[in-house]
Amino acid sequence: MSKLQKIKLVALDSDGVLLNDTYSPVIERFVKKHGGEYTAAVERGVWGSPQLAAGQNMALACKLPWSGKETIDAFFEERAEYLKEHPVQATEGAEELLATLREAGVRVTSYGGRNREYSFDKFLGHLAEYFDPETPYVDVNDFRPGTKEIIKQFGYQADEVLFVDDINRVAEVTKALGAAFIGIPANAPHNFQVQEMEETGVRYTVEDIRHIDLELLKKVDEESAAGTLWAGRK
Repeated sequence: MSKLQKIKLVALDSDGVLLNDTYSPVIERFVKKHGGEYTAAVERGVWGSPQLAAGQNMALACKLPWSGKETIDAFFEERAEYLKEHPVQATEGAEELLATLREAGVRVTSYGGRNREYSFDKFLGHLAEYFDPETPYVDVNDFRPGTKEIIKQFGYQADEVLFVDDINRVAEVTKALGAAFIGIPANAPHNFQVQEMEETGVRYTVEDIRHIDLELLKKVDEESAAGTLWAGRK
């Protein structure tokens, strides 16, 4: 039985929330390596974009004579080198958060920009029991950021769904749709997500997923039910 009155589904971002961030550091390194300046605009243009669009935006930022596909292929080669020293792994506290969501009695899914076999089965398969058995993961690459599509796929109203993500683009869309949101803004020195989430008016952010406890979930749920979660936010 659910302990929440409004929220029925919690959708968790994979990379940067359930998995360590192995994209942002490589994006910065790639842009600087190829003569570009890593700015908030570049971060916004790459993060949360379909792969080909992200490649095109990196090519533009670096003035590369490459197509979006050539650029994204080169990016993934760079990432493969990065992973040799920084492998993908479940975030510390991931299972703890999933156990909390199980206690709350909500459905749980995850999402990201790679296929299920790579993002979920390979790195989160050992935690599969905590996720929705029919749809534990949604590949949103073709329709990033994917929030509207996830809501529609599960058949809920927007205010019945809570998204947990590390990028502000998702916060912007959930706000526009009226869905709930908890931010875990990427906060490496080169990132701009903390400031951007503040500007968007995200009410609840945490630095560690272990800080998302039942008390916080109930606060978000109550405000979502009352329609005040985004009230007064710019």
